[in-house]
Amino acid sequence: MTEVERLAGFVERAAYEAIPASAREHLKIRVLDALACAIGAIDGGPVALIRDHVTDLGGSPQCALIGGGRIAPDRAALFNGALVRYLDFNDSYLAPGETCHPSDNLAAVLAAAELAGRGGAELLTALAVAYQVQCRLSDEAPVRDKGFDHVTHIAYAAAAGVAKALGLDPGATANAVAIAGTAFNALRVTRTGALSHWKGLAAPHAASGALHAALLARRGVTGPAEVFEGNKGFQEAIAGPYTIDWDAEGLDRAERTVIKRYNAEIHSQATIEGVLELKREHGIDPGRIERIEIDTFDVAYHIIGGGEEGEKKTIRTKEEADHSLPYMVAVALLDGAVLPAQYEEERIGREDVQSLLRRVEVRPDEAYSRRFPAEMPCRIGIAMADGRRFEAEKRDYEGFTIRPARWETVAAKFESLAEPFAAACVRREIVEVVAGLERRPVADLMKELAKVRVPPRELKEE
Repeated sequence: MTEVERLAGFVERAAYEAIPASAREHLKIRVLDALACAIGAIDGGPVALIRDHVTDLGGSPQCALIGGGRIAPDRAALFNGALVRYLDFNDSYLAPGETCHPSDNLAAVLAAAELAGRGGAELLTALAVAYQVQCRLSDEAPVRDKGFDHVTHIAYAAAAGVAKALGLDPGATANAVAIAGTAFNALRVTRTGALSHWKGLAAPHAASGALHAALLARRGVTGPAEVFEGNKGFQEAIAGPYTIDWDAEGLDRAERTVIKRYNAEIHSQATIEGVLELKREHGIDPGRIERIEIDTFDVAYHIIGGGEEGEKKTIRTKEEADHSLPYMVAVALLDGAVLPAQYEEERIGREDVQSLLRRVEVRPDEAYSRRFPAEMPCRIGIAMADGRRFEAEKRDYEGFTIRPARWETVAAKFESLAEPFAAACVRREIVEVVAGLERRPVADLMKELAKVRVPPRELKEE
């Protein structure tokens, strides 16, 4: 058997009953968290462009769009996935050489489940498959240091989850994964240097393409059977040799994912929590700060601290701001929060934050680097103009695996992000459907998501 055939066997064997009870609850929490992010992004400028795009293209009205309307499945996956991803507030998985966002799979799996008329238990099973595939590839076959983006893994994961939701046989599943995996090898330049809209759209695009690949495979289109181990395949061309025994894999990886407390890049979460704790404890006046020193692990330094992926003090856009530790620390100290409002164009350009972020110094620490990803360690030092100095050291934050986010915490996040765009009765029903998802048809969830209000375009231009 080829590697993709072994993976297809794992997908075929996956069953709701095989998901540990704790992992089922974690999956539902992450569905609610992802939907909170999606609804909170409904007025995003690039999201409006994607909605215009899929609406203009049209297609068979088989799947619901969040905010109303029906369209072809792959286009629903693109738009709904863009909503989940746009705020950069959805869950993450931390592996030694890779960080990914497993809920990037949700929109494609949702569309496939709606298309196939599935129930919530089947949706959760397909989502568990996608989480397992993406997380295990992140563990064993990281691609970031090779110049490729974690979105490369989405192609395999989303295709596997979609195939499960559609009920494809092992042969068609193998073809779906092979087609998607061959077609979507994303470059890491997406997240380096001057950042563009594509930072938030690369994953939805790949997941939508994976759904399209699965629909092609369902009709009998074949893909390269040796996509993983073959001549010029994934291992030889990108990842290098690795081993995953799909016969031994479970469906528990959702339990090891982490949820963001702050609307900020995942590696910043403990630092932001520490900064806000210092501000509250000492009543720090940001206008009197002389210097801020952040010691952190190497992954955070290189991605958001000014290391190998580019300097982080030239901040003009949301995409640059939510990947700049200096900006996020500065705005947290000034506003006491890091939420979507902190990424409005007017807020980013204001002199107070532009001045303060230039006083932030980020440094890598070898000892902290050795403790990541089991911990998210950092040290914060704030020097004041009057000579006082405040310090804090963190190893995690609320939402990390050590202190996992509870249902009540994520429900509050959902309420905060969804309140401007969904009536109270709609918000309440979405939460109730997700809470009892294993007993509800997917159509019930999509019916409520279609009731989300889309603000008039002229009120939110990018």
